[in-house]
Amino acid sequence: MIEVFTIGHSNHDVLDFINMLKRNKIQVLVDIRSDPYSRYASQFNKSEFQRHVIAAGIEYRYSGQCIGGKPKDPTMYTPAGKPDYDKLAATQAFQNELKAVVEIAEKKRVVLMCSEADPMACHRERILAQVLRSWGVEVRHILPDGSVEQVKQPGLF
Repeated sequence: MIEVFTIGHSNHDVLDFINMLKRNKIQVLVDIRSDPYSRYASQFNKSEFQRHVIAAGIEYRYSGQCIGGKPKDPTMYTPAGKPDYDKLAATQAFQNELKAVVEIAEKKRVVLMCSEADPMACHRERILAQVLRSWGVEVRHILPDGSVEQVKQPGLF
């Protein structure tokens, strides 16, 4: 069984966050933030954070341009201005990048990282986990306290 983990960096201390990854034996971190910068948690700005991840012996991959929750393309939004996850999931770029992540997960322990602490309020659960489950991939969410949760039933969009 292939499994993929997810995590939100929230406002963790970066070293505590790295230790959480290590406790879960994560080998590859896939950054899925559309904009990999944080006004409130600058320790997770892409270049600084990437250095910490690599220094910890974890591979870093940026995939937010393809599987991020806030696409740059204005046609990927509903008339109300919310991301249209069905439309996003149907794009070739989304499909190709998520398949590439699954291929990595066949060999290494992978985590998808966004900023939102609660996976149920994030595109990690609302789109990525649902697509992954439909492909037979097991999805586990690393919660802010470090515990791991597996959602058996897919959430609603």
